[in-house]
Amino acid sequence: MAAKRKSRKQSPDCNELLVVELQEIHNAESQLARALPRLTKAVQSEELQEMVERRQQEGERVIEEVTSALEELEESPGRRKNSAAEGLIDAAREHVQELQAGPALDAALIGAIQKTEHYCIAAWGTARSLAQAAEQRKAVKAMERALKEGKRYDEALTQLAESEINPQLMPHEEDAESDEDERQPRRQSRGRGRRGSGSERRVST
Repeated sequence: MAAKRKSRKQSPDCNELLVVELQEIHNAESQLARALPRLTKAVQSEELQEMVERRQQEGERVIEEVTSALEELEESPGRRKNSAAEGLIDAAREHVQELQAGPALDAALIGAIQKTEHYCIAAWGTARSLAQAAEQRKAVKAMERALKEGKRYDEALTQLAESEINPQLMPHEEDAESDEDERQPRRQSRGRGRRGSGSERRVST
């Protein structure tokens, strides 16, 4: 029986690792670019719609700059599939399929978009570090810009969720007051009944 040949593990250099990271970023942004238009139509908040559209524009710029950085490395985006980004984007699509349009869907989509953005921020940071080590200035500049805008975008989403979207998921004050009004007459009625019986006892004494 022939002995099984052991597979050799590769040991890529810094430039090769950078190429892989940039290709994965390119694929992630391409997937996101296809998904964001549908998410824009699904959200109810006009401000959130504008923010999703803004993310699509930023993503297009990332794709252009990553493509340029790969060309400088004499590489192309290729067909490398980013499974991590695919899973995060699929989760956002599932929210659209399962939830009715409204504050709940908006809140869920903000969370899904932020999870994807956090992944992108991590990927951009990794690519920037590799580009710095490889002295690839174009890639460094592109990733630094993406990081700066991505962090600002994430903070803006959090602010929108906390100030506008999430409060709409809480019970309205009018509903709480209505419930309180319904309970109030019953308490007053019981109180009058006790006072009346006490008055009758004093008269009979």
